[in-house]
This record gives sequence, C-alpha cells and structure tokens, in this order.
Amino acid sequence: MSIRNRIPEDNPVLLEIWLRAVRATHAFLREQDVEDLYLQVRDRYLPSVTAWVWEDLDGCIAGFIGMHKAQVEMLFVDPNRFGQCIGTRLLDHTRKQYANLTVDVNEQNLQAHAFYRRYGFKDVGRSTTDFAGRPFPLVHMALKI
Repeated sequence: MSIRNRIPEDNPVLLEIWLRAVRATHAFLREQDVEDLYLQVRDRYLPSVTAWVWEDLDGCIAGFIGMHKAQVEMLFVDPNRFGQCIGTRLLDHTRKQYANLTVDVNEQNLQAHAFYRRYGFKDVGRSTTDFAGRPFPLVHMALKI
C-alpha cells in the first residue's frame, strides 16, 4: 500500500469511488442531486484539487483525498474498504503537508462527521445550506496542530 500523487489517468477511478461512497453515505441526497453533483465533481471539482490516492500493492486505488490549500475538499474511500484506516492515513499524509486543516461536512452525513471528530477536528461553525445554496447544512470543522 502507498499514498501517491494523483495522475490524470486516475480520475475515472476516483470518480467511481466518489460515486459509490456518496451513494453509501449520503442517503439525504436524491438521485437527481447525485447525478448533478457527479457532473460537477467530474468536470470542475476533481480536476481543481491537489489529490493523493491510496493504492494497494496490486495497484488498486481504494481511496483519495483532494485538497485546496489546507481545506479538505474531498475524502472518499471505496465503501468495500470502510473501516480499514484508509481515510485516517490519507489525513495523516495531508497533515504533513498542511498545518491547521479544515473541512466542511454535510450535517446529515453523521458517519463522516463522527469520523472527523474522532480524528480530532472540532466544530467551528455551521451553514444552513451547502456551497451551491441547496438545503444541505454544512458543519465547518478545524484541526489545530
């Protein structure tokens, strides 16, 4: 297993991991929301972040983290690999790159919110809508070193 920089050829695999993970954890989204977000992630968000991937010894990608400066923009793990510390190790990797990490988590995604709290992030604010103004509240979190 290793963490390496994302290369453009990884993007279709990362997008598929994103889709499976969102369907497994974002029950509050309608299918149309997922389809709309898929296009935005594919065309705008994924290409715009600095990303690292978790790659198994056999070359299989099991998760990734996307950053914009010290902001965790996306952290997704293949649902078949939940509970294997992949997300934790990706966060550990980014902590070496950036001090004082921040992340915004969908309030309805209780699993992700609990994950970041266990890691040490603290709630520092809340928005009643997501970045696009949709009625999906966000919890703003910060990890201070």
